[in-house]
Amino acid sequence: MIVNEEKFVKKYSLIYTLIVSFILLAPLSLYINHKINLQEVQTEVELKSIQSHIINAMDNFGNHPGEIFEFPKFSSFESGLYKQDFSPVYTQIKETLPSYMPGYHSKGFNRYLITELPNKKYFFANYLVTKTKISFAPVFLETSLIAFGIITLILLLSFYFLNSFSRPFKRVNEKLDDFIKESMHEINTPLSIINVNVDLFNTTYGKNKYFNRIKSATKSLATIYNDMDYLIKQNRVEYKNEPINLKEFLQERVSYFELICQLKEIEILFTCNVGKPVLFFSTTKLQRVVDNTLSNAIKFSFTKTKIELKLFSDEYGNICLSIQDYGKGIENPQKILERYYRENEYKNGFGIGMSIVKSIIDEADIQLDIKSELGKGSIFTYTFKKFMFIQKTENKQNA
Repeated sequence: MIVNEEKFVKKYSLIYTLIVSFILLAPLSLYINHKINLQEVQTEVELKSIQSHIINAMDNFGNHPGEIFEFPKFSSFESGLYKQDFSPVYTQIKETLPSYMPGYHSKGFNRYLITELPNKKYFFANYLVTKTKISFAPVFLETSLIAFGIITLILLLSFYFLNSFSRPFKRVNEKLDDFIKESMHEINTPLSIINVNVDLFNTTYGKNKYFNRIKSATKSLATIYNDMDYLIKQNRVEYKNEPINLKEFLQERVSYFELICQLKEIEILFTCNVGKPVLFFSTTKLQRVVDNTLSNAIKFSFTKTKIELKLFSDEYGNICLSIQDYGKGIENPQKILERYYRENEYKNGFGIGMSIVKSIIDEADIQLDIKSELGKGSIFTYTFKKFMFIQKTENKQNA
């Protein structure tokens, strides 16, 4: 109940992996830069080797005007002879040269080596230019595989170690869950016995104000018990939706809280202006929303006031439930939905009821509007979207 071990391990394994991967992969950029520079050097060496082969071929041919020189051709290299003004004597290169200075030059993925030749020695040319394309795909493929291997290894190690570290907490968590479940069962049994015996006493001897107070206290305890039971089962039990007559449901909850209200001489009133809408929702979840809101309204109401429940429709066809009390009001309406938040530390409760309400309405997309004024009271208005209701089919047989 306290910790979801699986989520804990996954979450912190991912965080740890990201942090360590960032630290370890940062030097990888230096490695990539080194490999790119190495690739450039290797390409320059290859270009020089091709030029050496071409110069050897021209040296072997000599200067024979009557003969035809077959310029060497290579599958991945293009070469050419150029005059002093870089007009071609003969060239396989179609693109414009990136520079007219001797040396190693780059343009996009093309690499050029411009070498100055002895004046008029080779077909009256002054420069030999060789071009090839360079590819860094092997470099990035290698580094990608290294990075993937590092991240995978760190993730597996993180998952393993965090899973090992969480085992003691898991055992403690399981024992705590078992303890809470047994405690909840032990609480429910005497509550039920007290309620049954109070009802039997009232039936046999008539109502007694002291027993009514006992009955009211057990109902308050039952609300807390139901909240705890819901929290325990929240992630383990699927609360299925079912058709709920919203008017009858609210009348039943009002009847349930009437006895508690009587102890503070509070009148609880319910009005419905929308017929009998049928809500398709979980009864358990709806009871938690209504009971916790009513319980808070009673708790913070002044004596000899009233609590008003109203069921009505808005201009968009949605059904709204408002619960209004005339009490001390709320200092921080937004914080009232936070877990363990209590405006008055001396009041009963653990500060979990309204946080349960928030989790339910957020999941179901139920809107909540809170209006409160200190010293005058609060209004909680829940808006249920119209698609959450079962539309009644009407037989249209009008002539």
